[in-house]
Amino acid sequence: MHREWNAYVREDLTIEPVGEGRLQGLTFSVKDVFEVKGNTNTAGNPDWFRTHKPALKHAAAIELLLKQGARLRGTTQTDELMFSLNGENFHYGTPVNPKDPDRIPGGSSSGSAVAVSAGLADFALGTDTGGSVRIPSAYCGIYGIRPTHGLVPVEGVIPLAQSFDTVGWMARDSKTLWDVGSALIESAEAESGEFRQVHFGTEAWDIVQEDCRMILMKWLPYFQQLTGKSAWIDIAPQGLDEWVNTFRTIQGYEIWSAHGEWIQREKPVFGPDIAERFAWASSLGKAEFENKKTVRQRICEYMDTLLGSDGLLVIPTAPGPAPKRGLAGTEIERTRSRVMQLSCVAGLTGMPQVTIPIAGAEGLPIGLSVIAGYRQDRKLLRWIHEKLLKAFPETAAIL
Repeated sequence: MHREWNAYVREDLTIEPVGEGRLQGLTFSVKDVFEVKGNTNTAGNPDWFRTHKPALKHAAAIELLLKQGARLRGTTQTDELMFSLNGENFHYGTPVNPKDPDRIPGGSSSGSAVAVSAGLADFALGTDTGGSVRIPSAYCGIYGIRPTHGLVPVEGVIPLAQSFDTVGWMARDSKTLWDVGSALIESAEAESGEFRQVHFGTEAWDIVQEDCRMILMKWLPYFQQLTGKSAWIDIAPQGLDEWVNTFRTIQGYEIWSAHGEWIQREKPVFGPDIAERFAWASSLGKAEFENKKTVRQRICEYMDTLLGSDGLLVIPTAPGPAPKRGLAGTEIERTRSRVMQLSCVAGLTGMPQVTIPIAGAEGLPIGLSVIAGYRQDRKLLRWIHEKLLKAFPETAAIL
């Protein structure tokens, strides 16, 4: 057992593969929001566990992995009902970040990130609605992907906000990340072709801590060399704050639609910051929701035109390395707001985003993200593994 990491809810749960394929011999863990036959999810909250029954079958994504030869071992810790980017759970404690135990692992797929970073699993599944795979991956120094919305099946996964929810995954190397993608994304229709232009988002780079920005920017010439065409652009003419506001409003309304009835009926005990977010979500009206959906549609059309099938957007994954554990609630929300200015881009547009682990100051991991156009996921994963990482010099500070 590996209790020192506090990564698992159930480390004793094992499901053997049912086929042979690209993932033969690999072991994976899953965030405790995926149905595993005979297991009852906690979703990071004891009252959820108390009021729900064991699953009758495996989640669809788990079935795809088992058919490709992977073995499931363990369900991992999550923030309460996935409504956080922090990783500190009021009820079950904080999984230990293997790169620095004094820092948070990031959430809400905190246990999955820690399990992979600590070498307890070859890869892990998480969910990403507002950044819940990308942020813990960056903080724990591993690769992670939020796929195109709707491309990987979400059947058998507890929802958060249905128009943003995705099944993401994490690994310590780019080859495994690509192999898992090949198992989960059954259509290879967009794996061919090349990326011919790269954009660097000015506002996104302005958000990042100065020391991290200087380190990450050393990698940008490789993107320029590989694509042949590059440009610095303003991602959001109306400002990333407006994009975040659009994202949070739609997300909050959908979250209350998904869980409000259960919350009002069962009156679960939440940690203070989670309780405040649910209370805020309950106050949102349909008119405000519909208005932000219109704004979102314009953003999606703009980004689709920008990236198409051969464009990339490169931004930092997070404003800096993982924050210290035990910050005050106001500081947590301030950090969350800055993080979401970066994570909302792929969240709002539904586009695939891969975060690459880079060694920052004092060896602390920071993330560099690559966003591609719709359904370019397998192509992006292949490109990062076969082209981008091989272009880096031998001394490249990749974790």
